[in-house]
Amino acid sequence: MKQAVKANREQQSEEILKHNKLSVTDSRKFILAFFLQQKGAISHGDIEKKAADRFDRVTIYRTLQTFVDRGLVHTIPTADNSIRYALCKDDCGKGEHHDHHIHFICDKCRQTFCLDDVVTPEIRLPRGYSAGHVEVVVEGVCKDCR
Repeated sequence: MKQAVKANREQQSEEILKHNKLSVTDSRKFILAFFLQQKGAISHGDIEKKAADRFDRVTIYRTLQTFVDRGLVHTIPTADNSIRYALCKDDCGKGEHHDHHIHFICDKCRQTFCLDDVVTPEIRLPRGYSAGHVEVVVEGVCKDCR
């Protein structure tokens, strides 16, 4: 059963890469499949732990950067100035992220979640200012840790 699920994630990863006109490489397939099995956002270090015996740190970094550039994943800043990554929804694309949702960081388990149903509030800036990106991060206790 586990083998079938793994094969399905790998096939899904391959389809996503092809759909986004990206070369299907072992590192891209592996990292994308890893994203597909997560319920929250992950860090470079999380991927590195899982793939340390297969890919070096630079390959992981370049793969993540390609995924961000192509709209497959988006970045989430954290309180400790690190970055976590989460899969984008279908409407993101090359150079365009439309993930206007709130990110939630659990104080207990430290997982980061995309709250897709909670839309980022409209921000009205003073005259002469123009927002390029709005990031809302909420910290608290997730439903699993309550």
